[in-house]
Amino acid sequence: MPRCGSTSCCAREAPYAVWPTQESPWEGHADYSRLVADPTVETLTYEQVAKTIDHSLLRPELDLDFVRAGVELARRYSVASVTVRPADLKSAAELLDVSDVFISTVVGFPHGSSTTETKVFEAERALADGARELDMVLNIGWLRSGRVDEVRNDIANVVSVAEANGAIVKVILENAYLNDAQKELGCRLAEAAGASFVKTSTGFAGGGATIEDLKLMRRTVGPQVQVKAAGGVRTLDVLLEVMRVGVTRVGATATETILEDFKARKAAADPPAAASR
Repeated sequence: MPRCGSTSCCAREAPYAVWPTQESPWEGHADYSRLVADPTVETLTYEQVAKTIDHSLLRPELDLDFVRAGVELARRYSVASVTVRPADLKSAAELLDVSDVFISTVVGFPHGSSTTETKVFEAERALADGARELDMVLNIGWLRSGRVDEVRNDIANVVSVAEANGAIVKVILENAYLNDAQKELGCRLAEAAGASFVKTSTGFAGGGATIEDLKLMRRTVGPQVQVKAAGGVRTLDVLLEVMRVGVTRVGATATETILEDFKARKAAADPPAAASR
């Protein structure tokens, strides 16, 4: 029986062969950073760093010009995905029509307290509007109350919709509101429901991604579930630090700063190789 104690736990293994494409997004999904034992500027390529980043455009005050510029930035730097508000999905999809950058959005955001039916509707609409990845907030109150079946089923219903459309789900725990036992339980329930990632936070609660939480999450879930850090990853050094504890995706607003820093350091460390790229 899986560590989560549920016979319904997802047992799929990713082959880690090639990076996903728009045509076949998660067949042979390669998690490049897992192939590097000690992620450093010297051991990583630009693509390996860029493809850990979900460029975040979720703040409520962002105007449409800012969002458009952010989507263009994500395309220019060839990150893993750009995470936009649900109302911005259609315009983002038009801008990324021919691109290796995925479009992601949020479900039940930021509190996770929507009904399951509402989350399913949000997921269906988001997928129809072009989303390929869904970052959903689990029901925090249910988790804190020990409502195990309800939490797992809430996630599983969104996962089912996503899988039917070739998309994936990242489950946001919102660790600022949880103790360690609740964080572990949330991870196990997300895994049991078939989620592809567990994620630390929305960025709208206190705190963010801590190394202690990321280690806890990584050791709680099996190898088929990845870990996303969100909140506080604003520099290249912090990105490398979280990668070293098993993080394979981060939510970031400082994408340009992080990737320009990587390019500059890479060029300084290996000028001939950098010049030949």
